[in-house]
Amino acid sequence: MTALPGKRACAIRHVAFEDAGSFAAVLAGHGYHLDYLDAGIDDFAALAEPPELLIVLGGPIAAYDEDLYPVIAHEVAAIERQIAADKPVLGVCLGAQLIARALGARVYPGSAKEIGWAPLSPSQAGKRSCLAPLAQNDWQVLHWHGDTFDLPQGSLRLASTSMAENQAFSLGPRILGLQFHVEAQPQALEQWLIGHAAEIAQANVDISGLREDTKRWGAGLERAGASVLDVWLDEL
Repeated sequence: MTALPGKRACAIRHVAFEDAGSFAAVLAGHGYHLDYLDAGIDDFAALAEPPELLIVLGGPIAAYDEDLYPVIAHEVAAIERQIAADKPVLGVCLGAQLIARALGARVYPGSAKEIGWAPLSPSQAGKRSCLAPLAQNDWQVLHWHGDTFDLPQGSLRLASTSMAENQAFSLGPRILGLQFHVEAQPQALEQWLIGHAAEIAQANVDISGLREDTKRWGAGLERAGASVLDVWLDEL
């Protein structure tokens, strides 16, 4: 694929270890220069002009906690500008919840935290969507969230789990929200375990089991997750 100069992808990052992961190489292959905007540190004036692609990554805060974390309001506004400009936006975990909120949907605590490896149940639309490569990994993905959201008006539900009906959605070709992690790389898991130690302990997650599941499913997800982004970018 020939790289096209001048295309900027901006990723809003909330914690350093939840980065673009396997997405980075795919973005470069599609000719995007990836910049990070670190929430709570960098000036969101950089997003006054919507980039060619906006990616909103995961993090441990809530999409409705702007009273505690004012940066949330800046992120929602940036997503709204991106959508108004008809430019693509991709959200992962917290990012998907923020997109849902920007589209007018409710975000709220789920019935329980969903942390670890578990399969998705794709909808018929999901099986025909950019998520189709996940079938190569038996739809096994990494979950790491406690909140969930209502389906934004006019959007398509792409996948569910038993704990969260809305795990993925799209609205037209340029808006994609994934509450699970397909960008995660198995070699980075130890950083997640350290960075989320308090949450893991509170949720009584079996760390040894999580490591074993990562050995089983991680490499497949890294390949399939990269393909998910590759297909979505091709469809833009």
